[in-house]
Amino acid sequence: ALNQGTIYPALARLEQKGCRFTPHVLGVQVGQPLQLANADQTLHNIHAVTRVNDDFNLGMTPGSVATRTFTAAETMIAFKCDVHTWMTAYAGVVPHPYFAVTGVDGRFTLKGLPPGDYVVTAWHEKFGTRTARVTVARNETKEMAFQFSAR
Repeated sequence: ALNQGTIYPALARLEQKGCRFTPHVLGVQVGQPLQLANADQTLHNIHAVTRVNDDFNLGMTPGSVATRTFTAAETMIAFKCDVHTWMTAYAGVVPHPYFAVTGVDGRFTLKGLPPGDYVVTAWHEKFGTRTARVTVARNETKEMAFQFSAR
């Protein structure tokens, strides 16, 4: 287990904009504040559907901002807007700062990972999860590839 203390990445923010959640997938550390915002000129809600953490369902008037914190690791937490049913997003909550969301090209980077043996898990909302083991030495870079296919 990694015990790096509290090292939060940049501000975690989930925004409702253009009747979509932005970003669609994000990572958050346990205990890291997650800012929730409605940038639209219409009523939304943010309904977090969890298995481990406490669910919440917040009414979000235009321009409103709220903050929530997750107390336990959980992947993946689903967010939805009950007013606009097509609006969904997902958050992975982990106890360490070593996570990433892929870019549009499917690539990701985990920076600052200490030397050691790891299990890396990749998640896709339609195709599930894939895991791979990797050993990283000091100042070493490794490449990994995950293959997803339709069920």
